Order: sequence, then C-alpha cells, then structure tokens
Amino acid sequence: MQTATSQGSGSSAAERVRVLRGVVEEFTPASGDRPAVAVLSVPGSNYRLYLRPESGAENAIAAKLGRSVAAVVRVQARRVDVVGTGGRYIEPLFGRPRRVQGTVLEIDAAANALVINAGGAIAVDGAPMPIIVTVTAPGQRAEAFGVGSLVSMDVKEGGTIALV
Repeated sequence: MQTATSQGSGSSAAERVRVLRGVVEEFTPASGDRPAVAVLSVPGSNYRLYLRPESGAENAIAAKLGRSVAAVVRVQARRVDVVGTGGRYIEPLFGRPRRVQGTVLEIDAAANALVINAGGAIAVDGAPMPIIVTVTAPGQRAEAFGVGSLVSMDVKEGGTIALV
C-alpha cells in the first residue's frame, strides 16, 4: 500500500488519511424499496453529500443526527482518468456524488481502490477531504495511478458512509 504523508496524532497515517469529518444533517430510514440515506455536510464548505449507510451502520448514524462525526466515505468509479488541470471537488454540491476529482493520497492495490483528496480549497485545518474510490472499469487497476496524481471520474449510484 502506498500512502502520502499525513499529519496529526492518535492513529496511524493510513487511518487518518481515510477519515472525513462532517455533520450528519439528515437521516432517512429505509422504506420499501428505498435504501436509507444520510446527509453529511462538510464544515467549511457547501457540500451536503447524500450517502447510503454501510450495512449495519444505520442506527449509529441516526443516533448522530446533528452532531459532528468522523466517517469513511466510499464510492465506485465507472472509470478513472488522470487529468492535467482542474481542481479537487465532488459534484454536485447537494445530492449523491456523481463526479469526483482529486489528488491520490493512497493506493490500496489489494482492494483495487484509491483514496483521493476531493477537498480543494475547503480543506479544514489542512485536513484533506478523503473519498475511497473503488476502481471498477474493466482493465483498470488502482496501482496504475501514482500518489499525487490528479484523477477524475464519474461514480456509480450508491456512495456509502460508515462511522469510525
């Protein structure tokens, strides 16, 4: 596993680089054929990410309504491309993530995943806005991308959140 340097104390750099800090603004329980949805706002930004709680995390997330949380956010990329210009962002600002662009912080070859900083100018106290991206395109492997690369991707529906 390749990892960029992360600052802070209390846990390993690999653990810290994956944690996104935010506030659970809303929680809608699963109903019929609709999955549960948590709305996570990111301090210092206008982001309100609509995410599905990972299996078994619904009650823990619902209990944190209106409170700050440390979370891991995961999405699945349709295809990942290295880009030469642009910023770090998640589109849209309000809603489920559809497009993500950022710099690679970590590569997890075993999981075929990248941890990217999608925070841009909104990084709070120098902390990144990490999103774990599973590479799903046929023929693409996470290890093909270098730490520090600027990457862009459309993401599949169903981004998830888990509290840490």
